Amino acid sequence: MLIDADKSLEQSTSPSKPVNQKIKASDLLVKCLETEEVEYIFGIPGEENADLMISLMDSKIKFILTRHEQGAAFMADVYGRLTGKVGVCLATLGPGATNLVTGVANANMDRSRLIAITGQKDSHLLHKESHQNMDAITMFKPITKWNWSIRNAKNIPEIVRRAFKIALSEKPGATHIELPQDIAKRKSNIPPIIPQKIRRSKANEDLIKEAAEIILQAKRPMLFIGNGCIREDASEAIRRFAERTGICSMNTFMAKGVIRDDQERHLRTIGIKDADHALLAMKEADVVIAVGLDLVEYSPISWNSELNKTIIHIDFTPSEVYTFYRPEVEIVSDIEYAINAILEEMEKQQKQHPESIDLPRKDIPETFERIRQEVDTRTESFKNDNSYPIQPEKLVSDVRDALDEKDIVLSDVGAHKLWISKIYKTYEPNTCIIPNGFCSMGFAVPGAIAAKIVYPERNVVAMCGDAGFLMNVQELETATRLKIPIIIVIWCDRDLGLISLKQLDEFGKTSHTKFDNPDFVYLAKSFGAVGHHVKSVKEFEEKLQEAKLEKEKVTIIAVDVNYSRNRILLDDNFA
Repeated sequence: MLIDADKSLEQSTSPSKPVNQKIKASDLLVKCLETEEVEYIFGIPGEENADLMISLMDSKIKFILTRHEQGAAFMADVYGRLTGKVGVCLATLGPGATNLVTGVANANMDRSRLIAITGQKDSHLLHKESHQNMDAITMFKPITKWNWSIRNAKNIPEIVRRAFKIALSEKPGATHIELPQDIAKRKSNIPPIIPQKIRRSKANEDLIKEAAEIILQAKRPMLFIGNGCIREDASEAIRRFAERTGICSMNTFMAKGVIRDDQERHLRTIGIKDADHALLAMKEADVVIAVGLDLVEYSPISWNSELNKTIIHIDFTPSEVYTFYRPEVEIVSDIEYAINAILEEMEKQQKQHPESIDLPRKDIPETFERIRQEVDTRTESFKNDNSYPIQPEKLVSDVRDALDEKDIVLSDVGAHKLWISKIYKTYEPNTCIIPNGFCSMGFAVPGAIAAKIVYPERNVVAMCGDAGFLMNVQELETATRLKIPIIIVIWCDRDLGLISLKQLDEFGKTSHTKFDNPDFVYLAKSFGAVGHHVKSVKEFEEKLQEAKLEKEKVTIIAVDVNYSRNRILLDDNFA
């Protein structure tokens, strides 16, 4: 969703005037969702939201029936990430609501725009013990930005508008609405509130000048790109700033693609702690320009433990109060405007002092250059490695080679996530989606379904460990029923690989991380999907190309992975 200095957020007008005709509350809620331009609702119906489901039958909103509420929440999460709109998921009360929790929490901590709607018992029963009754409002409170139980049909337009407004406002996240069964049947003559647009304020000019001066005087500045740059589509401005200033850059897991990974001075992804090449460069930087950074993505204690960095904070919201993150300059405004304004000021200073200001910078610190070359060299060295089980670098490289720049890869959570974040070359925003706030396993398969719904013309690949894949395997039926041809690559090692790695690192042994797998080929066939368990690197490459041609069926490719090199994810000898 594009936002410039005049760019906008959805905001509300004053409440609409009552009209003569009263309508059922569930019908009104649907009309409010239509007013918010909701396209899809992902979820599972129940008895207590039956009125709402019947109301949806006359709506242009498409209801996507999932096989688990967690899958519905992950789908709404990814829909929100890719569209800039609010993803909507729905469940009934009690167990339906509790099943949403992990996906809603994931969206909220990853700053994805989402609204969860849950049913509830009749309002007159909520003060006492009754069948399936539990306090969903209290349960969702710590994992949402705001939530509310509707107790008056006339308040529905205000509550819905408020939920959307808060979900969209920076930093975005999840909100939750509960609709008791008896309230859904009542009548109201209050129409929906039509969203309006407001303009964000510009950054303070004095702060812009101060930031520009600090950057110009820096010896080893670093542009540190966070999730906010993805959310608000600031990539073009960030790329222009990096190109014209010649400043080296790096991104977090959730900001891959803001700057192309083949850009000469981009040091790729940071976030793998002490094994991270990019961290070595960050430790040498004297000025860190943190743009759209969420501290949940990568703690500053990892790169500013000595409190020796001059930090410039640029984001839509003020910085978090944290011992190891103390901005010298804090610019709270639209990211794109602020970056453009700083660049303009730097170029203005260059024109006034051409003898002392050199833009773009000609020199790159030697360590920065070595790091850039090392990541590429290590990846390239495995391009012709045909050993099997496949090397992680080779697997990532083969997937990258098979896809176009705008095709989408979604990573689940596990050791494979670290390999993908480290070496998967990303060229466009939102084409490599890695959950790294709440880090929920089981994210990739339902997320890939939503991604393919949003972009049916693109190839969409879910990269899963064999543990995470089975956590939401039931959504294969959803994809098959809707003829959504996603590609699922399962990294097989019959182990909770990342947990084993960390147990070994700390204790020298592993505990309760080994398991067995089903026959993935037969599992795929039982769902009506195409299944392969490849036995060579060449076969993997061939099946991946075949999967791209599939127009209706899900393709599952299980591949055995040699994780013996996982150790370098924790302890790289590059330093």
